[in-house]
Amino acid sequence: MIESPARSLDLGPMPLDRPMEEVDSLFVHAPVSTIFDLAKHVEHWPTYLPHYRYVKFRSRRPDGGGEVEMSAYRPFELPRRRISGMRINWPTWWLSEMSVSDEKPSIRFRHIAGITKGMEVEWSFLPARDGAHVRIVHMWEGPDIPVIGAFAAVYVIGPVFVHGIASRTLAGLASVAERRAKRQQS
Repeated sequence: MIESPARSLDLGPMPLDRPMEEVDSLFVHAPVSTIFDLAKHVEHWPTYLPHYRYVKFRSRRPDGGGEVEMSAYRPFELPRRRISGMRINWPTWWLSEMSVSDEKPSIRFRHIAGITKGMEVEWSFLPARDGAHVRIVHMWEGPDIPVIGAFAAVYVIGPVFVHGIASRTLAGLASVAERRAKRQQS
């Protein structure tokens, strides 16, 4: 792994003018510090999340971000009436710039390679009574395919692939955070 310059990456605010906007959110019965710590250490995600194939940092920044390569499966269940219990795991891959803010707990990604190149992602963490509210927002123009790029992003890639992976990621990390919080209370 190559070390990056001694400064954090500033990805700026999330854009608000993209055709595709996918939002996944979940109340987590654990403190913000617990779920944020799990989320920002993306290199450990495959340990907790069976749908993640791998996560590798190509370079690191002092904030814990950097350039990170990720690959996950998007599982699909085939209809039971045709083929009993058959599951297909569609492999996905992307490369992102990542920044982490400990001040206002948040994580930003900008996809810089893969079919989702140009996608902007933000994880936000808000304290709440008895836990935390975690929200993941994906904004994107779509793939650079004339005429159908935005359509594919809004109607296929966003709801089927992005939501399919993000919702599993959030639920999986929430489960780990909640187990840790229960152990700490015992």
